Order: sequence, then structure tokens, then C-alpha cells
Amino acid sequence: MSTLSELLAEHTDLPGAAVDHLQRVVGDWQLLSDLSFADLLLWVGSGPVSEGSPVVCVAQCRPTTAPTVIVSDLVGKPASESEHPQVLRALIDGHIVRDSECANENDHPPSVLREAIPVRCGDDVIAVLSRDTDFVRSRIRSTLELAYTACADDLCEMISDGTYPTPEDRAATHSSPRAGDGFIRLDTEGKVVYASPNAQSAYHRMGLTSELLGHDLAATTRSLITDPFDAQEVVSDIRAALAGRTGRRMEVDAHGATVLLRTLVLRPHGELAGAAVLVRDVTEVKRRDRALLSKDATIREIHHRVKNNLQTVAALLRLQARRTENEEARVALTESVRRVTSIAAVHEMLSMSVDEEVDLDDVVDRLVPMMADVAAVSTPVKIRREGKLGVFSAERATPLVMVLTELVQNAIEHAFDSGAVGTVSMKAERSARWLDVVVHDDGRGLPPGFSLERSDRLGLQIVRTLVTAELGGSIGLHPGAGGGTDAILRVPLGRRGGRG
Repeated sequence: MSTLSELLAEHTDLPGAAVDHLQRVVGDWQLLSDLSFADLLLWVGSGPVSEGSPVVCVAQCRPTTAPTVIVSDLVGKPASESEHPQVLRALIDGHIVRDSECANENDHPPSVLREAIPVRCGDDVIAVLSRDTDFVRSRIRSTLELAYTACADDLCEMISDGTYPTPEDRAATHSSPRAGDGFIRLDTEGKVVYASPNAQSAYHRMGLTSELLGHDLAATTRSLITDPFDAQEVVSDIRAALAGRTGRRMEVDAHGATVLLRTLVLRPHGELAGAAVLVRDVTEVKRRDRALLSKDATIREIHHRVKNNLQTVAALLRLQARRTENEEARVALTESVRRVTSIAAVHEMLSMSVDEEVDLDDVVDRLVPMMADVAAVSTPVKIRREGKLGVFSAERATPLVMVLTELVQNAIEHAFDSGAVGTVSMKAERSARWLDVVVHDDGRGLPPGFSLERSDRLGLQIVRTLVTAELGGSIGLHPGAGGGTDAILRVPLGRRGGRG
């Protein structure tokens, strides 16, 4: 099945920031689906948005709190004018559209209540989120269902406003509590106006003997938590959410129980409406997780030791280079040191990561000073990075880092006369489909008749091999618009061979 990134790459030309926002929406929308008792569908426009333009479903979510009303899988399919007429209207108008606004006079009473929420990123509507709810269930609601749906409506308004989810909200979704684990609604003063039975049970497990309703949640929680520092953190987080600042996911211990808490700011239409707190008793789960955490620590330790071994190899090569009198051998050994150091930097990041993913910006920023120091010996060249490279999986990060360091080093060594002052810039631009990087130097330019395919330089041969075989991308060296040389790298991010 295609991933969201692949479908966005295939059907849209959204910029990287918009893609990241949609990833955050989908990463946190199971909560919204459960609170709404509704099926959720994410729709994007395939081309310029206008009346009759195609709109495609790129993600689907079903509730765990109610039966689904959409049995079939709609991912990859266009919006139906009969089933979802409100989707295109919300995409064009930029406001929430409900069934009644698109109904015809001859329509029969609906069996499914449909609603379309524009997904806003900055000032632009980049997608539409549709909620499909059983019509009968929407009319008969318990106290719990009313509390759930009121919170869901606030979150939908925030999605339409572009204020939810934030990057901090996405960070809090990792193993965060679900709506069914325990739900608490707070008013603007921090008093509990609703607590679900599971939330009440979790607090009883923490040592509370009374009911939560009407209590100041921050003060009540602080009195139960064993560690005073954790207690103060929880109080600060709840009060921050009530003040409109993004909440967090926290784990606290109280009287032998381990509980996860996650706070959500509720600010529809830009006005504070209190906060929601999700609660989950993970006392038993925590015991089983200790074994998994031990394995994760072992994997990180392996990456750490590989990094240390590679640094040892680099040090030995550097020592050998200093003792070698042959200039050609010294240059070859120095280049080997740089390549080994690049791989070691990736393993260093993996040794600190828990998900086998690497932030390339951090790695490149660690390597740039090393390359600049080497360049300063013969040529005073400045190196700078512009734009975001983003996060890559471990298997793609290593070849990509090597390609970028080779291109920068090639520019340093061959673009400038000895002693000449120059600049090498690395400009990155990430979209739904591609990572485009231009390594530009303001040096003397390419020699006459230069061909990347026929070049016998080892560094460029390594670049060509890694780009085509490991990354599935393309690389080219061309004269710069204002002089110098541009090394243009393009790496696919979504499905290869997408549109156009």
C-alpha cells in the first residue's frame, strides 16, 4: 500500500512545509476520529483548485469508539460528487462545510452525516479533512459522547484555523494516550468539567479517593505524584495548556502506578476554551517495555561502537598520511579520512536516535567545519548551508551524506586557484516528491569539454555510483548562472516514477 508521502508526491506539488503539516495531521488524527465517533478522510487537490477539478483521497482513518460508516478503502480514489460534495466546496471556500450546505431539495434523509474541514497551513488551504458520522448515533448521545464531540469540534476548528497540530503536538503523539484510555475536559480555570470512567480509574490507581469532577486538576495531580520535580512539571504543563501554550506528553509515578498524561490546548477561532487531558494507566505495560528499551539501548550502543571504530580507522589513516612522503599517497589517505569520518558522523547520530532515522542537517553541520578547516590550509574558502535537508532513514542517510561531502570537497579542491578567496554554498529545497540540492561555488568554472560521465576523478565516480545505485536520483555539473559551477543533485522522496 502506498504511503502518504508517496501519494502526495504522486498527486500534488505541495512544498515541504505543507507535506510536513499533513504528516502531523495524519499522525494525530486517530484521536480526532475517536473523539468524533467518525471516519476521517484526507483529500488533496490534484492540480489547480477550481469547480470540477479532481480531488483525491490520500489517507483514511476509522474510529475505535464506533462502527465504521465507510467500509471500503477510498485511498487513491477521487471524491464522489454524490458521496462527498462538500469536500471540493471546503477546498475552494476555505471554511467548514456540512451536509446541509450541499444538500438538494430532492435529497432523502441522510444515513451518514458528513462534514468537510479545510486543512490550513499558514495562509493556504492545502487539503480537506472529511468527517463521516452515523446519523442516528449523532442524534443520541451520552454524557461521554457529548464531551468527546465537543472537544473534537474544537480541534476541527483549530485545524481549519491552522493552529493544530503543531510540531510539538506531533512530538507528543509517540505512544500517547488514546481517547478511550481516559479523557478529562478542563474549563478555562483548570477545573474538571468532565472525566471519563477510565480517567477516574487511573486517578484512583494513583491514590485519589474522591471524584475528579469540580477539582482543580493541577493541584490534585501534584498532591498524588511521588516525585516533587515531576509534580511541578505536570502542574506547569497543565497551566501552560490553559494559557494557550502547546502541551506535552509526560509519564509520572504515583503510589506504585505509572500514568501517561498528555495535555491539549483547545483554542477554536483563536479563543481559549480550556484544555483536554488524556490519561492512560501504563503500570503493567511499563514492565514489559523495559525489555524493549534494553534492546533499543543495545542497538544504539552498537552504532556508538561502530562510530568509535570508524574514528579509530580515520585516526590511523591520518597518522599514516602524516608519515607518508609521497604527495599522491598523502592526498589519497586524506580523502579516505574524510569519507570514513562522514560515515562515522551518521553512526554517531544513529547512536542517539531511537527510530533509525537521521537528521541530515545536524550531520552536515558537524562535517562542514571539518571541511572548512581542511580548505583553510591551502584556500580560504567559506562553506555555508541554506534550506533544510530533513530527516532520512539510516540506509539512505549514509550515501547522501557521502555525496554531499564529496561535492563540497570537489568544489574546494578544483574550483579555486591556490590562495584565492571563495565561497561554496549548499542550498537545499524539499518538496513532496524531491530533495533538490545545489552545491554552488564562485570559482573559475568547469574546464572546456568537461563531462561528468567521462571524468576519472575518484570522488565524482563515487558520487555518480551512490546517486544512481543507492539513492535512485540524478546528478549534474553545470556552469553557474553568475559564474562558477553548480552541482545539481535530485533525490526522489516519494514513489519513484510518479507524475510527469
